Amino acid sequence: MVDSGRTSSASARPSWDPSADDIRILRLLSEGHTTDVIARRVGRSERTVRRRLRAIADEIGVDSTIEAVVYAVRSRLI
Repeated sequence: MVDSGRTSSASARPSWDPSADDIRILRLLSEGHTTDVIARRVGRSERTVRRRLRAIADEIGVDSTIEAVVYAVRSRLI
């Protein structure tokens, strides 16, 4: 087996302290809402929401916002 250097276990992720907005954005994304709808619901611009989603994924250490949602679900954050 080849070790890719990445791991999928939640315990191996860096410590992440999500804000209430981070949780709300991830929850809305997990419900299937578009970034436009999420932006209106959280009172931010769509660009800000897209940037925040990218930053969340980077902070968690995953490659996509979908992986960030999966991480949040598995970690019982949402």
